[in-house]
Amino acid sequence: MTSAPISRAEYTHTVHPGRYDPIALAAAVAGSGLLSSYVVYERGHRWYIAGNPLGEVTVGPGWLRSTLGGERTEHWTGSPWPHVRAALCRTPVAGWRAYGWSTFELAHPAAADPARVLAHLMVPGVEMEVTGESVTIRSCGSTIGADLVSVVADSPQTAPEPVRVDRLDAAYLQGVERAVARIRDGALQKVILSRSVDVPFEVNMPATYAAGRRANTPARSFLLDLGGWQAAGFSPETVLEVDAAGLAATQPLAGTRARTGHTGTDRTLRAELLADPKEVFEHAASVKLAFDELATIGRPSTTRVSEFLAVKERGSVQHLGSRVETELDEACTSWDALTAVFPAITASGIPKSVACETIHELEDGPRGLYAGAVLMADDTGALDVALVLRAIYQRAGRAWLRAGAGVVAASTPSREHQETCEKFGSIAPHVVPAHR
Repeated sequence: MTSAPISRAEYTHTVHPGRYDPIALAAAVAGSGLLSSYVVYERGHRWYIAGNPLGEVTVGPGWLRSTLGGERTEHWTGSPWPHVRAALCRTPVAGWRAYGWSTFELAHPAAADPARVLAHLMVPGVEMEVTGESVTIRSCGSTIGADLVSVVADSPQTAPEPVRVDRLDAAYLQGVERAVARIRDGALQKVILSRSVDVPFEVNMPATYAAGRRANTPARSFLLDLGGWQAAGFSPETVLEVDAAGLAATQPLAGTRARTGHTGTDRTLRAELLADPKEVFEHAASVKLAFDELATIGRPSTTRVSEFLAVKERGSVQHLGSRVETELDEACTSWDALTAVFPAITASGIPKSVACETIHELEDGPRGLYAGAVLMADDTGALDVALVLRAIYQRAGRAWLRAGAGVVAASTPSREHQETCEKFGSIAPHVVPAHR
């Protein structure tokens, strides 16, 4: 179904110089009620706050609906991402940016409820770009402007109520045992198994984001209320980064030790991590697959590992991290690159198809946003995709945390359980209740 296109419009820009606390401002705007839906996305020391959609794109198993440039419904097979790109390109606004989320299940939608929305993107009617020195507001079809800058004044501060995450999860231990048996039988090399912990109260997501972001050192951070999902997170890695010139990169992190905040202890744990054969093997296998995936959409001889086995500090943990890059082939777009790398290796496994089947069998239900993506795109072809980890989720009256660990042949259930506890430490101490 289609309808007539809308005539092309433009954003208006206003700049407000000053001294700003971007974290506080992002949380205050998100909690102000001035935005009907929103996504906050932090990238490179800039916070983008987008809301009041001009139009949206929703994707389910085999179908896509768009209200950009007229209402349209279509069907897809293979990968949905080229169809998402086409829908966004019909946006009737020059210089658009788009923000949104994808669930993990979009990678293998056949097992999903046919009516379930697996991805949701929007083009905002109002958008803020915040640094410590200025706020730039872009708006189109929205009367909200300077009001957004002033909402941070007198925002109440609420103390977090830490969530306990260290209770023994017997089902998870059994799942790791079963996964190790499959790996040793040769069914796969690696699988990431995760477990969830319920939060026993309604969560104030903006306040939790502010508290957690000040305690974390993420590659990207996000806060969203879009399409029935609320989430706040501190992503340790990117699934994909593509600039307007076509340079594409992915940032696999695999291999983990705790980060305590005590210099001597953390130095010892870092050395242990770098010397652990299980962790190094797990990481190297992930980098090899990332290289192979990017090579499928890169120009010949341009795919390379630009960083290898660096230790990345990410809140309560430290990881082995690498970076793989390529230059997009002329026939490929950033969305083709996303097709190649989604879902992330470091949240699924090797090979991906078998790992996803194992996850479906051994975990306690659909992951939803966990191990999916929050993304930002624009009309130049640039695309930035954060892996959804170290996050808190709220939907349909339930709030929860989820964390996983990479299982290989040398894994032990107790260590993988402990690793999930270490990762929960990035978010569990900072959860702020909605009501006391």
